Amino acid sequence: MSPVRTRFAPSPTGFLHVGGVRTALFAWLVAKHFNGQFILRFEDTDQKREVEGAKDHLIKSLKILGINYDEGPDIGGPYAPYIQSLRLDSYKTWANKLVESGRAYADPYTAEEVQFFRKEAAEQKKPFLYRNHRPSKTEQWDGSKPLRFRSEPKDYAWHDEVMGDLSTTADVIDDFVLIKSDGFPTYNFAHIIDDHEMNITHVLRGQEFISSVPNYLNLHEALGIQPPIFATMPHILGPDGQKKLSKRDGARDVLEYIDIGYLPEALVSFIATLGWNDGTEQEIYSTSELINKFSLDKVQRSGARFDEKRLNWMNGSLIRQMDIKSLFSSVRNYWPPEAADFDDAYKEKVLALFQERLKYFSELTELSKFFFKDLPVDPILISENKQLNKLSGGELKELLNKTLTKLQDSSFNNEELIEKLNQLLDETNQKPAVLFSLIRIAISQAPSSPPLSETLAVLGKERALQRITDQISALSS
Repeated sequence: MSPVRTRFAPSPTGFLHVGGVRTALFAWLVAKHFNGQFILRFEDTDQKREVEGAKDHLIKSLKILGINYDEGPDIGGPYAPYIQSLRLDSYKTWANKLVESGRAYADPYTAEEVQFFRKEAAEQKKPFLYRNHRPSKTEQWDGSKPLRFRSEPKDYAWHDEVMGDLSTTADVIDDFVLIKSDGFPTYNFAHIIDDHEMNITHVLRGQEFISSVPNYLNLHEALGIQPPIFATMPHILGPDGQKKLSKRDGARDVLEYIDIGYLPEALVSFIATLGWNDGTEQEIYSTSELINKFSLDKVQRSGARFDEKRLNWMNGSLIRQMDIKSLFSSVRNYWPPEAADFDDAYKEKVLALFQERLKYFSELTELSKFFFKDLPVDPILISENKQLNKLSGGELKELLNKTLTKLQDSSFNNEELIEKLNQLLDETNQKPAVLFSLIRIAISQAPSSPPLSETLAVLGKERALQRITDQISALSS
């Protein structure tokens, strides 16, 4: 068998989204599972749609996820260049072979004439096929007009590693453009040449291309090229599972997820399990586990639902497994601005309180703010609390005054604070949901916080008691 060679061949017309990442990841896993090579290639023949910075974004996205390619635009390789706009001579050579064999011709029609043919077919309630208007005689192709493939319609049957055995009739085969009048090839032509010249053995791509495969097979035959192994990726669906995922569903590009504090390994595990399952209950995989276990026959044929809650769970689970030193290093850019005035030892204690709660790093900015800044008393927090809004202002003040008295002589270590707080429950005859919620609001001005005794211990006696005093004063006004 030939060495397995897969590729990811995006068009630099936008930033890398989840669907593109999954195609790249699966292609990379196939190559690595078989000790093969994974290639990055840019398909930039539609230069009008190219987005500035997209190539750099794509490279950065793959590398930050650990999807490292063996050959590519920035690192070279034996089949360079890996950018289609730099491979025009190759496409022209293959195009001339088709012209010489009678399998390609100069397109004589204007865009307006083609549109008339389409309209005519629609009025007759027939599918539009360009080959029905193929000219009997054409002038020699000199590059000034598009070059079209002269198809030879036939039935096709082929095997897809994900979708299984597929077939179609000759009715779907048509003449399509190979080279545009600007000298650039179309995707339909260029990717077949590139895959052949780069010895690609497996082509993984999205479901939107499956209807074009019969035309690709027809072109492969005309070129005398053996088709690669095909594997079609089903759609990634939105949260409702009803339609293809879009930006309107809240899906971000890869670097946005990294920027707000998702771990690359969480993203890789999440994306790998969008439509793939090894038959176990495992959800989070190391890179080596994915390489070892991945196979295309475990990819489901139906669409996979994008569930950001599951991503958050995965990311949070990995955050909880980090040692505090590594986590502290990872969150260095996510502290609130006020944290700059505090030393690392204090911030590390604060971080330890939130490690169990973080779903992604940027949550730390808002969650931890009260440890670094005295926030103004927010009366809404008490009025919206179903337990506390049943008590009068006087009753609330009495509870806080008793808290002040009880904590005045505390050394504020966690064990003693637990004892003092439990004593307060007995002395006030209150439930934790009432008393502890009130104290928590007073010291944090937030509806929730880490465990109360630990929060008090890290915050420190002076600041904690002053905030309780401020809350009492607010209740008196």
